[in-house]
Amino acid sequence: MSANYVKYSEEYDEFQNPKHYTDNFGIEPIDFIKANEMDFLEGNIIKYVSRYPHKGGVRDLRKAQVYLNWLIEREEANV
Repeated sequence: MSANYVKYSEEYDEFQNPKHYTDNFGIEPIDFIKANEMDFLEGNIIKYVSRYPHKGGVRDLRKAQVYLNWLIEREEANV
């Protein structure tokens, strides 16, 4: 095993510190979501929008759009 792989695997934890969330933000989306007491729909919007440039690209934006549409529907129903 190369030294680079060992160093990478020691620093990278796909569950606790996934690079698609931690590379460009001062806070992981889950920490932001919990701190702001966001619900499932709101949290998924934050998750997908924050990771799209590093993981899923336009696919993640489309996922966020689905959750945003559901959130809009819910809020309009509560008016």
